[in-house]
Amino acid sequence: MTHSTDYLHTLEDEAIYILRETAAQFERPALLFSGGKDSIVLVHLALRAFRPSKLPFPLLHIDTGHNFPEALAFRDQLVASLGERLIVESVEESIKKYNLKETSGRFPSRNGLQTYTLLDSIQAHQFDACIGGARRDEEKARAKERIFSVRDDFGQWNPKLQRPELWNILNGKIQKDHNVRVFPISNWTELDVWNYIQTRKIGLPSLYFAHQRECIVHQDKLVATSQFIQPLPTDKVVKEWVRYRTVGDMTCTAAVPSRAQSLEAVIAEIIETSISERGQTRLDDQVSEAAMEDRKKQGYF
Repeated sequence: MTHSTDYLHTLEDEAIYILRETAAQFERPALLFSGGKDSIVLVHLALRAFRPSKLPFPLLHIDTGHNFPEALAFRDQLVASLGERLIVESVEESIKKYNLKETSGRFPSRNGLQTYTLLDSIQAHQFDACIGGARRDEEKARAKERIFSVRDDFGQWNPKLQRPELWNILNGKIQKDHNVRVFPISNWTELDVWNYIQTRKIGLPSLYFAHQRECIVHQDKLVATSQFIQPLPTDKVVKEWVRYRTVGDMTCTAAVPSRAQSLEAVIAEIIETSISERGQTRLDDQVSEAAMEDRKKQGYF
């Protein structure tokens, strides 16, 4: 067994411990699942934690309506093959219900609006813990989270009022109407996720591997044309070999130039890059230096 495999086993063991503690300490947890690589890894970790039993929580997708079709198709195929329960909640319905105003601009994001849908879902299903795939290298606001990260009765997050977590002791005690976000892979990096996917032979949507796609060149980023983003006469439109490092909304997630069509090639690219996943691909995180943290304080996952 190599040192790198030992390291992955340590991360896997920690994540399984966190998932089992979540099932033990909370009455109604849910696992946030979008069809992206991090949430796919979470599902496979949950299978290792609880099989041959059914998972002790449903999978929950907050559907923005701007998803990549490939990610949705993979989500549905995986859930069907596992025989697990999937709850899909619609941001589109929240927009109609609350008469919400969507962000303006050429490449709008519904990420901020997901908060309304998520909090409604937590209330409707009485979830007291939501499990997500945040990683330590994903965005600097993540570093202020805990593994059990407490939200108040309005669903809001205060980074100054989080509990210390010493010696792997996880405190799931919460007040009435409070809930917790749980991050089992918060000690992982993007490279760890890909190495784990390779080691465990985990399938992914085709988006994560190089393919040809028509893109608009926007501030040195490649944004795929789609039913949501149509090119203007002044746009520079190219057909490039690209892949996706992260799968957010089609409207605000850029592709990266790539010829990597295998796990080995993707891992080699990640080792060479010095730009973070979100920094390279997420247009909505470029709004301000604290864009993610501001959304999280309002209840964003």
